[in-house]
Amino acid sequence: MKSGFVTLVGRPNVGKSTLVNTIVGTKVSIVSARPQTTRTQVRGVLNRPDAQVVFVDTPGIHKPRGMLGERLNAAATATLGDVDVTCLVVDATAPIGPGDRFIAERCDPDTVVVVNKVDLAAPQQVLEQLARAAGQLEASEYFPVSATTGEGVPQLVDHLVARLPEGPAFYPPDMVTDVPEAFWVAELVREQLLAVLRDELPHAVATRVTEWEWPRIRCEILVARDSQKGIVIGRKGEVLKKVGTEVRRQLPDGVYLELFVKVDKDWQRRPGLMGELGYGL
Repeated sequence: MKSGFVTLVGRPNVGKSTLVNTIVGTKVSIVSARPQTTRTQVRGVLNRPDAQVVFVDTPGIHKPRGMLGERLNAAATATLGDVDVTCLVVDATAPIGPGDRFIAERCDPDTVVVVNKVDLAAPQQVLEQLARAAGQLEASEYFPVSATTGEGVPQLVDHLVARLPEGPAFYPPDMVTDVPEAFWVAELVREQLLAVLRDELPHAVATRVTEWEWPRIRCEILVARDSQKGIVIGRKGEVLKKVGTEVRRQLPDGVYLELFVKVDKDWQRRPGLMGELGYGL
């Protein structure tokens, strides 16, 4: 059989996490329309009779404005050169810009360019984007796909499997991710906060599980200011209630999830705390 690691890199919001979820066939990485939703490397494992492929989802590479952004970029670029195949994901509906070229320059010549979101673009627009990618990104292969509908994904996966070396499986055949359960629950809470509050939610929000006594889970939500605490709690606690309800739907029956909000003005400036939260490397 063949086995190996494939990393997905790209700018924020190009659909890397959605693509990994689609390939693996289940949700292993949270998704939202907000930039920099992914804050660490997340591995999704695809098991086939002929291969095991470990897909590494990474934070979107961007111009950092603080320590958190620097750590996210470091987590993404650390995968380059340390995997069997690199996929550079670009958006079919957005111009190829300096950010895409910046990332492409750091990828090896055998990188595969994945033009995602073709379901949102006209056929002619997709062809033009593929031509621009070929002219500007200098990769070895180019694949148009839709992570949302699955269009083109089987062909991409077959190509990636063909690129992998022969070898044993890295994970048991029933394993789809190596994300710890506590971290996954914290990520689900952050995902639902992004979904419920949308533009009201400040980017300076983090989540972590502080107590795990199954079936009781206590999850802490960190914000940077007192005013943000009120936004996250909502009137009469309505936001927390809605978030908790949506998260519980994705957990086993009988889970008792407690959500608490804490103000920590300096959490984004403390490397140790960001490491505890799992953000970055």
